[in-house]
Amino acid sequence: MLAHLMTDVMEDNSSWTALSIDHIRISAFNFGIVSEDNDEGKEFLLSLDTVVPDDILERIFTFLPIVSMIRSTAVCKRWHDIIYSSRFLWTHMLPQRPWYFMFTSNESAAGYAYDPILRKWYDLELPCIDKSSCFVSSSCGLVCFMDNDSRNAISVSNPITKDWKRILEPPGAKFPDYSTIAIKVDRSSHNYTITLAKCKQVPEDYVRWDFSLYKYDSQSSSWVTAVEEVFIGWRGGDDSVICDGVLYCLIHSTGILAPCSLTCGRLLNLREKLVLVGGIAKQNRPDIIKGIGIWELHKKQWQEVGRMPHKLFQGFGEFDDVFASSGTDDLVYIQSYGATALLAFDTKQKQWKWSAKCPVSKRFPLQLFTGFCFEPRLDITT
Repeated sequence: MLAHLMTDVMEDNSSWTALSIDHIRISAFNFGIVSEDNDEGKEFLLSLDTVVPDDILERIFTFLPIVSMIRSTAVCKRWHDIIYSSRFLWTHMLPQRPWYFMFTSNESAAGYAYDPILRKWYDLELPCIDKSSCFVSSSCGLVCFMDNDSRNAISVSNPITKDWKRILEPPGAKFPDYSTIAIKVDRSSHNYTITLAKCKQVPEDYVRWDFSLYKYDSQSSSWVTAVEEVFIGWRGGDDSVICDGVLYCLIHSTGILAPCSLTCGRLLNLREKLVLVGGIAKQNRPDIIKGIGIWELHKKQWQEVGRMPHKLFQGFGEFDDVFASSGTDDLVYIQSYGATALLAFDTKQKQWKWSAKCPVSKRFPLQLFTGFCFEPRLDITT
């Protein structure tokens, strides 16, 4: 497959600006004042805001990137109300490229969010989780988190507005051997569903695995048990995604076979298309990655849509058998757990591009980094 590859080198420190989301909320525009002479020859001051109707403002706002919209909410109450409440604005606005939130694996969940349009990083703290070690899924502006300990503490948050909600504890066994979570937001109603899969080995049986599927609905604020099965000879994994109304899980055995021997596989929903990102392992050393590939599922067959060029692969430094990958819309982000380098692949343009350099610094050799992407929205609430 012919692909136009962008092999930009990573930029230096001058290319990023670390600003908090609260810092973004400053007055971005000065009102234009029109001077006119009235009948008495006196100067008359007129604010453009008073003569521009709401529908015209809505159309203007649809052309702004998300950061400019955040700033616009601080201009006046009228602009604030239009941006937060106008359904026309959010259904007709230009597509917003997904942001990537990068943070270090420690007790804190603070990190930096990357805006690929303005190529800037913003200081961002997630108020809804206590630890950075967790399962993450995102959809249409909302991000769902599940703790890595009991795997029963679940919360939903809008990282931009910092609105968040703790979800009712799900049914089923605590401390499952494997589990995965996926969130899906309805773009019309803004209601959302959370699907949770749990897999636990049957006591004293190395072949059978109890598999349960639970579904949470935001309208009813309740869980229902969707599936209870016993798997024989294979088990569920720790990764899933909802794509076109279907829940897909990575499992360890039969099913839709991977395109090749992979490590650190990750399922993504890109415009309701199922995409798989994985590390291509060496034949004689399965613990060593020789490259990273991206595939799209077509009629139960994987078709390669991109493979990281070797020059960019070397830009990450030494890879082990794990790395972070996340994506939505047409963009896939790939990041090494051992460094802050972030590479994006545009599946539509078939382009690879480094992000601006992340301001997160590595403080000790074994420090790990991770991240996830999300769609920046101001109108979606939990």
